Amino acid sequence: MQSIQELYKIGNGPSSSHTMGPKRAVEIFKRKHEEATKFEVILYGSLALTGKGHLTDYIIKETLKDYETEIKFNTKDKCEVHPNTFDIIALKNDKEIGKWRVYSVGGGTFQIEGKSEMELPHIYKQTTFNTIKKYCIENKIDLYEYVCEVEGIDIKEFLREIWETMQKTIKKGLNSEGIIHGKLKLDKRAKKLFEKNIENEDEVTKQNRLLSSYAYATSEENASGGIIVTAPTCGAAGVLPAVLYYLKEKYQISDENIIKGLAVAGIIGNIVKTNASISGAECGCQAEIGTACSMAAAASTYLLGGGIEQIENSAEIAMEHHLGLTCDPIYGYVQIPCIERNAVGAMRAIDSSRLAMILDNNRKISFDLVVETMYETGKDLHSHYRETSEGGLAKKYCRNKYYNIDMKE
Repeated sequence: MQSIQELYKIGNGPSSSHTMGPKRAVEIFKRKHEEATKFEVILYGSLALTGKGHLTDYIIKETLKDYETEIKFNTKDKCEVHPNTFDIIALKNDKEIGKWRVYSVGGGTFQIEGKSEMELPHIYKQTTFNTIKKYCIENKIDLYEYVCEVEGIDIKEFLREIWETMQKTIKKGLNSEGIIHGKLKLDKRAKKLFEKNIENEDEVTKQNRLLSSYAYATSEENASGGIIVTAPTCGAAGVLPAVLYYLKEKYQISDENIIKGLAVAGIIGNIVKTNASISGAECGCQAEIGTACSMAAAASTYLLGGGIEQIENSAEIAMEHHLGLTCDPIYGYVQIPCIERNAVGAMRAIDSSRLAMILDNNRKISFDLVVETMYETGKDLHSHYRETSEGGLAKKYCRNKYYNIDMKE
C-alpha cells in the first residue's frame, strides 16, 4: 500500500482521473521527449466519452501548449485493462520517437503499461483493515500513531498543508457566487445555503445546512476548475472537508487533532484504493462518494473518541449504503448529480459515525468485506453507469424533453 501522500493531492478540478492524472502523465512524457515536434493523444473509454465535459482535452493541450498537439476521441475501441485509457505519441518530423499507453486509475494516480519501474513504492506492509487493526491492537497504538510509524513524522506537515488547502477551498466557495461554467448553467449555492436564515431552525436542520454548504463550497470550486484536494478524488472532494470543517466549528476541535483525523481517513481511502478502486469509470460513484463517505465517517468517529472497532464499523456502514451507486454525470460535467451527492455523502458520514458509536461491536460485516463487495458490484455495473454519460440521469436529461427544459442549448 502506497503512502497516503498519493491519496491526498492538491490540484485543479474538475476530475482527478480525467484532468489531474492525464496532466501528470503528459508532463512526464513531455520531459522525456523534449526533442519532439508534435504530440498525438488518443483517448479511449470514459476519457473519450466524457473528456470534453471533464476538460481532458483542454488540460492536455495546456500541458503541451508549446507543441503542435492532436487529440483524438476513440469511442469505439475498448481497453480491457481500465476504462480511463489513453495513448500519447511523440513525433519528430512525422516520425514516431516515443509512445506510452497510460491508465488513469483514479485520484490523480496513473499507471504506464510496461513501465513498472516508474511505480511508487508500497510502504505499508498491512493492506487490509483487519491486518492493520490486528497490528494496532498488538502494538497498543491507534490508527494515527500507526500512520506516523509507517510514514514518518514528516507526514504531519504534509497533512497540515492538506488541511489548510481544504479550509481555503471551503472559505472561497462560501464567498463565491454566479454560474458554474458549462451549458447546464448551474447556480452556485454554497453561499446561499450557508447564509440562509431559517426561522426557529432546529439543531438537526442547522447541522445539515452547514454540512451541505461546506460540501457545496468545495464541490462548486472543483466544478469550476479551482484548487481542491482529492479525497479520494476530485468528484468526491467535498465530503471529507465538509465533515472535518463542521466538527471543528461545532466542537472546537484543534487543527492538530483534525490532522490526526485526516490520517485515519487516509488509511480508509488507501485500503479501498489498494484492494478495490476509487475510480468512477471503473466501479461507479460508489467508488468515489462511497469511499469519501467511509473516510469521513472514520475520521469523525476517531475525532469524537471512538475506538478502532467503532471506526471500522462507521466506515463499513458508510460504504455499505452506497453500494450500487452509479456514475452518470450530465453532459460529462462534474456538476449534476455530483455536487449534491457530496452534500448527501457528508450528512451520511455523520450519521454513520453516530450510529457506529451507539451500536455494540457484535457485527457481521467487516470493512474489508464491504470493500470487496463494492469492487465486485462495480465490475457488474453496466458501462453506461460508469462515468460514460450514456445512462441514468445523463441519458434521461439529454433525451427526454419532458424533464429537460434546456434541450435547445
